[in-house]
Amino acid sequence: MTLVHRESKGQIDDLDNSLLNRVFAKRGINHRGELGFDLKQLHAISLLKDVEKAVDIIVEAFNTKQNILIVGDFDADGATSTVVALKAFELLGYTGEVNYLVPNRFEFGYGLTPEIVKVAAQYSPDIIMTVDNGISSIAGVDQAKSQGYKVIITDHHLPSKTSPKADAIVNPNQAGDEFPSKNLAGVGVVFYLMLAVKSVLKKQDYFKRININAPNFTELLDLVALGTVADVVPLDQNNRILVEQGLRRMRSGKACAGIQALFLIAKRNIHHAVSTDLGFTCGPRLNAAGRLDDMSLGIECLLSKDITSAMEMASALDDLNIERRAIEEAMKADAISLMEALDEDLLEEELPEVICLYKESWHQGVIGILAARIREKYNRPTIIFAPADELDSSNDKQEIKGSARSIPSIHIRDVLDTVASQHNQLLEKFGGHAMAAGLTLNINQLKQFEAAICNVVKAQANEDTFQELHYSDGELNAEDFELNQAESLRYAAPWGQHFPAPVFDNHFIIVNKRLLKDKHYKLILKPLDQSRSIAAIAFNIDVEEWPEEGASVHLLYRLEVNEFRDTRSLQLIIEKLL
Repeated sequence: MTLVHRESKGQIDDLDNSLLNRVFAKRGINHRGELGFDLKQLHAISLLKDVEKAVDIIVEAFNTKQNILIVGDFDADGATSTVVALKAFELLGYTGEVNYLVPNRFEFGYGLTPEIVKVAAQYSPDIIMTVDNGISSIAGVDQAKSQGYKVIITDHHLPSKTSPKADAIVNPNQAGDEFPSKNLAGVGVVFYLMLAVKSVLKKQDYFKRININAPNFTELLDLVALGTVADVVPLDQNNRILVEQGLRRMRSGKACAGIQALFLIAKRNIHHAVSTDLGFTCGPRLNAAGRLDDMSLGIECLLSKDITSAMEMASALDDLNIERRAIEEAMKADAISLMEALDEDLLEEELPEVICLYKESWHQGVIGILAARIREKYNRPTIIFAPADELDSSNDKQEIKGSARSIPSIHIRDVLDTVASQHNQLLEKFGGHAMAAGLTLNINQLKQFEAAICNVVKAQANEDTFQELHYSDGELNAEDFELNQAESLRYAAPWGQHFPAPVFDNHFIIVNKRLLKDKHYKLILKPLDQSRSIAAIAFNIDVEEWPEEGASVHLLYRLEVNEFRDTRSLQLIIEKLL
């Protein structure tokens, strides 16, 4: 069942635009101060637990020129986190050696594993500093410590019951941390840490001693914005400030060469950049490197200092993204076939509480995207599995890797934790967030795992858990269907996770519809009781669901700005045929 929810809240008395007033009030904004984007409004660095310990280790490294190795992750947050760390050390005038290492997901898996620590030895590090990973790397940290390395963990993922024995852990989600926002992305955490390092170095007159000006770290905010949006963390006020400041740098032409190249290769105008460009244009191209190849390509693109080399790497990233989409489409067709093979009554009435699908030929790097697509189609928590390595029938310990995507009412990481506590040794590794998680298990235990996780979710579920609920900001009036309103909404705030872009619902008459590329509808719509017609587009539609021209339809949509050949016009983006 699909429900449209229109929650009614108060209003912001001093906001001039009545439509914006309504939109912000529905998102829990009570006064104009909560819409401020001044960097001075960011939460204090000192509230992060252990940040002083980490700073002391790094400042000592400045004074003794130690070798530092950054160990990153293979997604967009991990890439931007790595680049922020590397650029920060460079801006601070670090005279020791700084290198980076990103585990290849197909060889080493996620995080600071013992195997990666062995690879790290070639860099002769004095300090290993993780970014966007490490909070679950207990064995890897032990291995690093046994080899005499100091270890600093910077992460934002939820910790397990046992924490690694690192020299310092900076993670707003660890026990005892008083940082008000638990929603920092990995790139936000490392940005905060390097700000703290800069502050201490300045107090110690370090910049005077080496005869350079203290750097302005605002030039890193384009990277912070990209990593934050691409990792789909909740955009609370602290994150909105970081993202908005980064977007302003992009729109003013101050983005790094790598981000400029990603916009150019996607044919997007960076001077009109908004958060959706980061989430749906830049992020996927970066992620394609980590999914199919090696994230070092994405990192080098972001590190590039000239647009020519950045464009070459952005083009390679674009090619990988095209390949990723083709693999995803093939896997999606496989997955839907598997679902349709189930008994029709089961599919209509008794879908499993958690959809678990596995196929030997599926690509490990694309299972997360496929899980999201299947979750969207069936409104069930979904876990897609692929072989961790090449299949070997003689190996009874064959591992498979799973990527989970959940629905708002089911905290998937907590569900996995419950499964692990109820079934000892069933889950080999797992970690993640409320809406997304990763796990590893033995292929022979897949059926047992599927039954176990369905039982856990069934115990938590009620009659509303699996209802498909769409939130709406209500109907628009005739005077709201204007380009200036679309412009106001577009730039009013960085929209994203837990601070969604405004969506509205109205009844329309279909004046005209035209099918594009067999999957998109170009529409002319007329709101009921209004004389004007409005252009609209619906992407990836099911042609059989849509009625004929002249019919009345109830639509969920966004008010958007269409840019074509330097002309800007109003266009509705159809989210759902209700």
